[in-house]
Amino acid sequence: QVQPVESGGGLVQPGGSLRLSCATSGFSLDYYAIGWFRQAPGKEREGVSCISSRDGPTYYADSVKDRFTISRDNAQNTMYLQMNSLKPEDTAVYFCAAGDLWVVTIKGPHRPGKNEYWGQGTQVTVSS
Repeated sequence: QVQPVESGGGLVQPGGSLRLSCATSGFSLDYYAIGWFRQAPGKEREGVSCISSRDGPTYYADSVKDRFTISRDNAQNTMYLQMNSLKPEDTAVYFCAAGDLWVVTIKGPHRPGKNEYWGQGTQVTVSS
């Protein structure tokens, strides 16, 4: 079964840090663009950060630039999102995803909507 699995979410105070992990199986992450997305209550899902396969172009949403870092370990078929200086507005369910047809530029990802895999999400709550 191909199902990315996120971990590392939780409750953190403003200014704190969290590291999200996403373990994948059933496909080789080498050939996939990867990304993290989030959805806050009452809002649409938005892209947080994406990176092309083979560490090509990387995208960060303006709201997370200089605070979040996306990375991947292809040997472990795992992707990460390091989140620093967290703010209450970062509170959301965070999803990891991978797609072999995505085109990622610094302006954002283009996703055809097929040949992609999504995790079930992990809750991140930033609150004092």
